[in-house]
Amino acid sequence: MGGFECSTHRLANGRRLDMLAASQHDRFAAKDYRLLQQYGMEAARDALRWHLIERRPGVYNWASFLPMLRAAREMGMQVIWDLFHYGWPEGLDLFAPEFVERFAAFARAFAVLVSEEGMGVPFVVPINEISFFSWAAGESGILNPFCRGRGAELKRQLVRATVAAAREMRKVNAATRICVVDPVINVVCRRDHPEDALHAEAYRQSQFEGWDMIAGWREPELGGSPDLLDVIGVNYYIHNQWCYPGGHSSMIAPSDPRYRHVRWMLAEVYERYRRPLFLAETGIEDEMRPVWLRYIVNETAAAISLGTPVEGLCLYPILNHPGWEDARHCYNGLFDYANHETGAREVYLPLATELAYQGHRMEGILSGRESFVDSWTMDDATLDWAAHVQEERTDLSRKEAR
Repeated sequence: MGGFECSTHRLANGRRLDMLAASQHDRFAAKDYRLLQQYGMEAARDALRWHLIERRPGVYNWASFLPMLRAAREMGMQVIWDLFHYGWPEGLDLFAPEFVERFAAFARAFAVLVSEEGMGVPFVVPINEISFFSWAAGESGILNPFCRGRGAELKRQLVRATVAAAREMRKVNAATRICVVDPVINVVCRRDHPEDALHAEAYRQSQFEGWDMIAGWREPELGGSPDLLDVIGVNYYIHNQWCYPGGHSSMIAPSDPRYRHVRWMLAEVYERYRRPLFLAETGIEDEMRPVWLRYIVNETAAAISLGTPVEGLCLYPILNHPGWEDARHCYNGLFDYANHETGAREVYLPLATELAYQGHRMEGILSGRESFVDSWTMDDATLDWAAHVQEERTDLSRKEAR
């Protein structure tokens, strides 16, 4: 599937992002969905913009969303809708009880609208990346509201909101599928600090807290229950592995023997929860895009061959877009900026070629026509180079965000 970058949070300078508008996907949704289908993708991740829909408490204006919803219906595109992708309405305190109440009411209103529009069974991500957002917005001060030392508090708040929203949507349509999306990570101690091994493993285990809470396994007073951990989405990028306690140059490169390949990370999540599982975000920038897709598809096929039933893989983002902080042209998608008049988008042919090949290969494996053969023979130095470039860009972006 293809995923549309859809962040709507405010930056430290007060400017609110609207990545659906920046990429013009909100204008050209039907054409974008058609493009996905032309390249073999019948499903997508997309989003609502809560801050546009609910400008006044309890009053919903769906004008920014209905064209996208109807385009998906007319195109026969299966969309997994994000209700919260880092942004929320003005004047609403993220930590207040009102946040949970308003979010649950918004989710219910969405469910009613989707039902009235005849969309069948909705697939929904209530809150994208509970663990990452709790760290970025509540612990490290990177994202709005730029708090420090409140990460655990924020995680619990977001779990409450997810649980409340899921229950409200299922009151409208009991068949609603709840997708809970978070990154998978690997954290180890530095070679010269073996005494940090327990702390590193504790940090690695923290990746499961959000899912455990929603399932009701941890802190059941938050309202979680197993039926709410319905579908699990895992996000994986090349900088998702590092040495504890983190900091500059702490990333674990693919050539490092401590690097954990994605097949084993997928297997661990599935063995822990036994829920439908998909790769909800993965991608990289520039000329490494085809190589990264080759690596990720091979890891996915390896996971399936080992008994982990991975249900899908989302290229994210599917469209190039302006950078959050510096508005640079990020070449990380399959399709480029839209022609302002026609909506036409240039295709990055090396990635399109690789996508076609990997789609054919995966179809053969899944149908049983061919057996999985581990094809990852590339020198890890190539991925190492890509990893360090991505880490440098991430560090620079975070510095600018502060």
